[in-house]
Amino acid sequence: MSNNNLKPAVELTSCDRRQFVTTTAWGAAACGLMPGRAPAADAVKRNGKSHMKLSLAGYSFSRFLPRNWTPEQLAGAKMNLDQFIHYCAELDLDGTELTGYYFPRDITHAYLMHLKQLTFQLGLDISGTAIGNDFCLAPGAGRAAQLKMTRDWIDHAAAMGAPVIRIFAGRVPKGDSEAVAIERCVEGINESLRYAAERGVFLALENHGGITATPEQMLRIIKAVDSSPWFGVNFDGGNFRTDDPYRDMARIAPYAINAQLKVAVSVNGRKQPADMERIVKILKAANYRGYVVLEYEENDDPWKGIPPHIKKLRDLIRA
Repeated sequence: MSNNNLKPAVELTSCDRRQFVTTTAWGAAACGLMPGRAPAADAVKRNGKSHMKLSLAGYSFSRFLPRNWTPEQLAGAKMNLDQFIHYCAELDLDGTELTGYYFPRDITHAYLMHLKQLTFQLGLDISGTAIGNDFCLAPGAGRAAQLKMTRDWIDHAAAMGAPVIRIFAGRVPKGDSEAVAIERCVEGINESLRYAAERGVFLALENHGGITATPEQMLRIIKAVDSSPWFGVNFDGGNFRTDDPYRDMARIAPYAINAQLKVAVSVNGRKQPADMERIVKILKAANYRGYVVLEYEENDDPWKGIPPHIKKLRDLIRA
């Protein structure tokens, strides 16, 4: 794996700037303390006490929100992002996750400022956003497009004030090995992280099937990514489909910088109601601090199905 051009996003004038050196791996590398590769990503350092806030993912309304829309397509939609934001405010949430799929085809600065203004006036944080990238692609036009899309969304997130982007790893391309796919994924994350650090946006790798289907795969990637305070895990409570998803959630929880809960889990691929109390306890045991984002994927009416789960989560995180 190539690890060239490892340097701080901001040039240091002196290695006597001890705060930078002690708080970032890049600072240590700049002072010559860590020749060669920066150390692997590590668990998030917290203050020993959990604190959680509530948000809702736009994907919860995936059947109703148009994707990559034009103004003409938006006119006939049952829901738009403005209405989703208002719904989050009606639920008295702390934040709203504006999933990238539901933005217009042509994203303008004016539109991003509109979302920033609307959420602030409604008392909501934009807790984050999400993209459907694939870093497993071989070098070429497709991979270059994925990396550019990630940079573009880092810019969008920075403009809106969204602190974190949920990113995917991808899947092994036909004819390639998992080892090669993981190496490409790590290189893609590292390249994107350097830009994300400059723009002040966190990248959170989600356990989302493919080469992140198990905690072993997740940890292999995490340990290979260069150490950066701008990298961590998007803890998805519904995406492990192993014999014990709760055990596996606990393994990635120490690395979480964003947490996303579903109302169902899969045990060996068999769907069953999620034990929300147990999942919240896993996050608390890891001293997780940050947003808990409900992603509602059930087939019933989300306007009616979501509120009881929000109430339950609110009670659990306050307990």
